[in-house]
Amino acid sequence: MMAPLQSRLTHHHVFIETVQKFSLPLAIVVAGAFVAGAVLYTKAPASQAQAGAGPSWTKQTIRGIVAGDHVRGSKDAKVVVVEFSDPECPFCRIFHTTMQQVVGDYGDKVTWVYRHFPLPQLHPKAQKESEALECAHTLGGDDAFWKYTDKLYATTKSNNSLDDGIYNTPSPTPVGQDGKPFYTEKKPRSTTDAGQLSDIASSVGLDKTAFETCLKDSTTAARVQTDVDEIVKIGGNGTPSSFILVGGKQMPIEGAQPIAAVKKMIDEALKR
Repeated sequence: MMAPLQSRLTHHHVFIETVQKFSLPLAIVVAGAFVAGAVLYTKAPASQAQAGAGPSWTKQTIRGIVAGDHVRGSKDAKVVVVEFSDPECPFCRIFHTTMQQVVGDYGDKVTWVYRHFPLPQLHPKAQKESEALECAHTLGGDDAFWKYTDKLYATTKSNNSLDDGIYNTPSPTPVGQDGKPFYTEKKPRSTTDAGQLSDIASSVGLDKTAFETCLKDSTTAARVQTDVDEIVKIGGNGTPSSFILVGGKQMPIEGAQPIAAVKKMIDEALKR
């Protein structure tokens, strides 16, 4: 049985942090190339040449909608899009906007399921940020989850850029190629302050104290790991990793495809 992704990569953590202190872009390249002998990366849209004949339909191995899933759209929709995402992945941020438009345009025909796939060796803050999304759900249900998730993706500039208060990592703050800190790190306001994560919680109507307690106790880490284990088991190694499900079949969406490409795939699925 394959060990959880984070467990398999722990011994590389110090190495990646050391590289990040010098250049975050360099760290992303090095991490993507060498972590545990596997390639982990954030996915730009695959070009036609890269995609070859394009993705095809295969037997469904991804879970359909299950209890506890974060669902946007009708649970009775014919087509389900399952996305495994990293909150600090720049292409996930782009794809989040794409999926917001998809659900808006297709109404009750398409459902969007959000699952977690933080890549902490590329984005050290992503694990705690994924837990923050789950804390929002714990405290306020799916409505709070989606409000919090939308706000986080609208706020972050990606690539470890949020100020996460006491959870900021690596330390000291990495410096970019321009010589400036890659993100603005403020002094924590308390022993539980999660920086912008706490601010987002307050902005969407959550109790900040309860939110910070949830995050500090890591009560949602196991929920995040369930999603990670699922995508790693089938060979997932990058974000966003998304799949269209219909009639017991699935087809991958390669990276952060533009809205026109995603709609073309969904239209095909609706005809099945």
